[in-house]
Amino acid sequence: MKQGWLRADLFAGLGAAAVVIPKAMAYATIAGLPVQVGLYTAIVPMVVYAVLGSSRPLSVSTTTTIAILTGAELGRVAPDAGAAALIAAAGTLAVLVGAMLCAASVLRLGFIGNFISESVLTGFKAGIGVVIVLDQLPKLLGVHIHKEGFFRDIAAIAGQVPDASGATVLLALCLLVLIFTLERYAHWAPVPLIAIAAAIIASGVFGLREAGLATVGEVPRALPDLMLPRLDLVLQMWPAAAGIALMSFTETIAVGRAFAAPGEPRPAPNRELLATGLASAAGGLVGALPAGGGATQTAVNRRAGAKTQLATVITAGMALATLLLLAPVIALMPQAALAAVVVAYSVELIKPAEFRAILRVRRTEFFWALIAFAGVIFLGTLQGIVVAVIVSLLVIAQQAYSPPVHVIGRKRGTDVFRPRSDEHPDDETWPGLLILRPEGRLFFANAPRVAETIRPIVDRVKPSVVLLDCRSVLDIEYTALKMLTEAEERLRGEGTELWLAGCNPEVLRVVRNSKLSQEWMFFNVAEAVKHYESRVRADEAQGVRGGAGAPAR
Repeated sequence: MKQGWLRADLFAGLGAAAVVIPKAMAYATIAGLPVQVGLYTAIVPMVVYAVLGSSRPLSVSTTTTIAILTGAELGRVAPDAGAAALIAAAGTLAVLVGAMLCAASVLRLGFIGNFISESVLTGFKAGIGVVIVLDQLPKLLGVHIHKEGFFRDIAAIAGQVPDASGATVLLALCLLVLIFTLERYAHWAPVPLIAIAAAIIASGVFGLREAGLATVGEVPRALPDLMLPRLDLVLQMWPAAAGIALMSFTETIAVGRAFAAPGEPRPAPNRELLATGLASAAGGLVGALPAGGGATQTAVNRRAGAKTQLATVITAGMALATLLLLAPVIALMPQAALAAVVVAYSVELIKPAEFRAILRVRRTEFFWALIAFAGVIFLGTLQGIVVAVIVSLLVIAQQAYSPPVHVIGRKRGTDVFRPRSDEHPDDETWPGLLILRPEGRLFFANAPRVAETIRPIVDRVKPSVVLLDCRSVLDIEYTALKMLTEAEERLRGEGTELWLAGCNPEVLRVVRNSKLSQEWMFFNVAEAVKHYESRVRADEAQGVRGGAGAPAR
C-alpha cells in the first residue's frame, strides 16, 4: 500500500459509513424486513467483496432496485410471515442469487453485464423508482393499506388521506425538505445520517413514539445467527433470483466501471461475478439481502478519497459498531424517517432528462424505455425484469434483422468513400457502377431483408457492375452466402456483374470456399473503382458502348 493511502481509506470509510448505514437500514424496510437486516448487508457482503473484488472504490451492500425486487418476492412466497421467517426467506434468496452469480462466473458469462441496453435500463429503473415512492407513501402519511397492485394501491392511499397522521406528515415533509436542501447546497455532507439523526433526536425529545408515531422498535444488540437456506423455498424463488442476479451484476459492473479512476484496472467481469456472488451468498447465511454495488455509496467512497477496498472494510466495521452499540438509539427512529430517506433517494431513479436525451438521439429506443417503464408499472417489479430482458432482446433482434445498406460515393479529390446524402450532393459516382455497403453480420435471419433492400436499388439504377463494399461486414453465414451466390447468378443473367471489395480475412475465407466468382474480388473499394475506370477507358478506346459503363462524372 502506498504511503498516505491508509489515511485516505480511513477517512473515506468513515465518510461512506455515514451514508451507507442509514440507507442500508432504509433498504431493509423497502423489502419489508427489520432494519438490522440492512446492517447485516452492510457488514458481511462488503467485507467479502473487499477481499475478492477487482474494483478499488466499489462499495457493495445492496441497492434500491435489489431491495424492491426482494420485497416483491418475499411478499409472494411469504405474504403473512413474521420477521424471523422473512429473514430466513431473504437469506435463502441471497444465497440463491449468489450461487447463480458464481455459476455464471464459472461459465464465463461476464458479458451479461451488457445484456440490458442503457435505454431499457433507464425505463426499468424509472418504473422501480415510481413503485418505491408509492410503496413508501403510507409510511409518510402514517396509514396502512393492503397492497393489491399499483393502481389499486393508489386508490387505497387516496382513500386513506383523510385519516393521515398530521405529526407523521409534518415530520416526513421536514425531513424531505432537509434532505433535498442539503443535497443541493451541501452535497458533500453525510445527508442521510443528518436526516436520521435529526429524526431520532426529535423522537426522543418530543416523545414521538408516545404521540403515536410508528418507530423502528427494538433492534437486537447482537451478531446475527448463522442460518441455512430453506430448501423448500429454492424451487419457488429461483426465477426471481435469476432476475435479481442479472440486475445485481448489471448495476455492479456499471458502477465499478463508472467510478474507475484513470490508471486503475477496470473491473474484470467474470471476477466481479464471483466476488459479488460469494458476497451475496455469505450475506445470505446471516439473513442479509442479496448484494450488489451501489452508485451513491460508491460515489461517496470515491469522493472521500478511497484508494483501496480497505475503505469499505472500515465502513463495514462502523456498521458492526452501530449494530452492537447503537441499537437502543436506533429503536427510537420513526418509520417515517426511513421512508423519507428511501423516497428522497429513490426519486433519483426517475430521470426525465435521460428520457429526453434518448428521444433526441433515437426515437425507437425512447419507446423501448417507455415499454420497460410500463412493464414495471403494469406487471410488477419482477415481471418488469422479464419485460426489460425481452425488450433488450427485441432491440438486438431488430438491429440484427435490419442492418443498414448504404449507397456509396467518393468525396471529390480524395479516396474517401462514404454514404451518399443530401449533405454531400457533389460526391463522385460512376454511371454503370453501383457501390453498396452493407453493415453488420449477414446471416439467415437478415439475409432476405438485405436482399429486399438491395433489389429495388439495383432495379432503379440498372448498373453494369454492382460493387459490394464488405469492409463493414463482420461475418457471413451459409444461408446469406447462398443467397448472395443466387443473386450473382440472377444479376449475370441480366448482364450485371457482382464485385466484392474489402472483405476481412474470415469473410474472405468463407467466400473463397463458395461458388461466387473469384475473379472480381478486390482489396478495397478504391482498387475496385480504379479497375472499373481503366476498363471503361479501354472500352471507350475500342469504341464499345454500354459495356462497363461511362466515365465518372
